[in-house]
Amino acid sequence: MSTAYTGEKPHLSFWQIWNMCFGFFGIQFGWSLQMGNMSAIYEFLGAKPEEIPGLWLAAPMTGLLVQPVIGYLSDRTWSPRLGRRRPYFLIGAILSSLALFIMPNSSAVWMAAGTLWILDSCINISMEPFRAFVADNLDEKQRSFGYAMQSMFIGAASFIAGFLPGLLVNWFGVSRDKGAGGIPQNIMWSFYIGAAVFLGAVLYTVLRSKEYPPSDPNWKENLKKEKASGQSAGIVKEIFSAIAHMPGQMRRLAIVQFLTWPGLFLMWFYYSTGVAADIFGGDAVTNSEVYTKGLEHANNTSAILNLVTFAFSFSIPFWVGKIGKKLTHTACLLIGGAGLISVNFIHEPWMLYISMSMVGIAWASILSMPYSMLAGVIPQEKMGIYMGIFNFFIVLPEIIASLFFGKIMENFLHNDRLTAVLIGGVLLCTAAVTCALIVKENKQNVQA
Repeated sequence: MSTAYTGEKPHLSFWQIWNMCFGFFGIQFGWSLQMGNMSAIYEFLGAKPEEIPGLWLAAPMTGLLVQPVIGYLSDRTWSPRLGRRRPYFLIGAILSSLALFIMPNSSAVWMAAGTLWILDSCINISMEPFRAFVADNLDEKQRSFGYAMQSMFIGAASFIAGFLPGLLVNWFGVSRDKGAGGIPQNIMWSFYIGAAVFLGAVLYTVLRSKEYPPSDPNWKENLKKEKASGQSAGIVKEIFSAIAHMPGQMRRLAIVQFLTWPGLFLMWFYYSTGVAADIFGGDAVTNSEVYTKGLEHANNTSAILNLVTFAFSFSIPFWVGKIGKKLTHTACLLIGGAGLISVNFIHEPWMLYISMSMVGIAWASILSMPYSMLAGVIPQEKMGIYMGIFNFFIVLPEIIASLFFGKIMENFLHNDRLTAVLIGGVLLCTAAVTCALIVKENKQNVQA
């Protein structure tokens, strides 16, 4: 049974690729609001720094559970109107938008944490099929450009989302005063706007893009026969079978991912609150106005990070053509690692723009190169499930960090947030060296 198009794929125009990737703008807009503000929301509601990693557990756990299941289901889905992946984009977007409206009205830490579990589950329903969507519709020659286009939209969305809380204050007069639940009103309105952007962008891709139909016109009947005869593996068995038969290049890339993403998580856990507390000297409880200004500056520098991601994404196909995918990714990781390490030694807030610009170069590559290197070596008919499994090596290190890094913060780092960010930079540099040593270029990829 085949549920994937296996013929020669036509060369798509710039605007066709734009349409199929635009939905990621909305997904990342909502995701960036969460990543940039959740630690602060928890602290506004009374959480302590050592409690933050555990409260972030929702993101990796939902990714671990949801993404491979959605990948499996989308591989075996076909709607004459919406196709294979787009039904999941749409369902996830509707549910995520509702959760974004609820989040800033949380009145206690437990409520915010519970809403985050729901929000991350729904975002993963939309996000996972987008990775497979690009690989489904583009041939090997255009995949680097397709994933670079996704990176461009991710950078643009994150740039706007990062500046949004400050823009609402400075341009539209929205107050920084806390609402009834204890969360500043400018952050609340940022989440409301994010909900609308999320749904609108995904709707654009759903309505303006197409998918290839199954190559086997009898795929549905064959699937029913497999189930009836007991030949169908089932979700759990097929996931474990796919893990056991991962292509060699996927295993190598998995190691690089496993080292890369903890560095990013430590930045997301502690960068914004570290800037607010250690560089601006604010406190979420006793000096909340200075603390909020620090958060806004951190969000502004993160927005520049994403502006650099947006701009640098256009150059990725050029660098791939010059030095190859592996060395492009290696160099970008080294630059980003150096940027995170530098944060711990900065005392002037403006210098953070330089550090975060360096991280933006790495972020552009992290969002595109691993998937571009992966797409050429996995079976086309299992693109969704393998993209979901690849996510394991993003979420597993985050689960480890969420469960154990709070103790490290409390007992060894004495809740020094910016030292945690430095450790993240060291991990990015380690991932860069590992990539250079073990990953192969696509032309050499084998499934052994």
